[in-house]
Amino acid sequence: MFTGRADSLHPGNPALPILSALASLAVGAAFFALWFWLLPSWLGFQSDMDHIPPWRWLAAIPSVLGFAVALRCVWDFGWTGRGTPAPIAPPQRLVVVGFYRYVRNPMYVGFITGWICLWIIFGRANLAAFIVALVAILFVALFVRFYEEPTLRKLFGADYDLYCQNVPRWLPRLRPWRQ
Repeated sequence: MFTGRADSLHPGNPALPILSALASLAVGAAFFALWFWLLPSWLGFQSDMDHIPPWRWLAAIPSVLGFAVALRCVWDFGWTGRGTPAPIAPPQRLVVVGFYRYVRNPMYVGFITGWICLWIIFGRANLAAFIVALVAILFVALFVRFYEEPTLRKLFGADYDLYCQNVPRWLPRLRPWRQ
């Protein structure tokens, strides 16, 4: 299992990890655009900044932290994994650095946390938005279980099995896993 520095993977071409990280960030930007601009407009999500109760702004802290976790994970896919979060350009190395030492799906956990907290701040809950959110969460859970995990198991074999035995899928460990 890979645990070293990403630049040790590319002794002949030091630009490769930077290019991989940039490609990963581009995929991440497209993913963030989907969730920040397209989905809110489809659901009629609008905010009136003048009428948000002050207590709702407390949700800004976990929202920013959640999105920061997701962004860091996008970076780790490119820098350490030499790939992107997109299935068409997956990582070439198993990513078990940063937040991946606490939970197997920190990008999803961070993103869902950030989005739910944004909804607390700006959202106007309605049945359609709630159903879409539940369907999205269910889709992600099924996608992880039936596509991502079998794919990672095929790509990384025993290393991935060991990782799964030690790092939970959704609820983070209190201490980082060190293989």
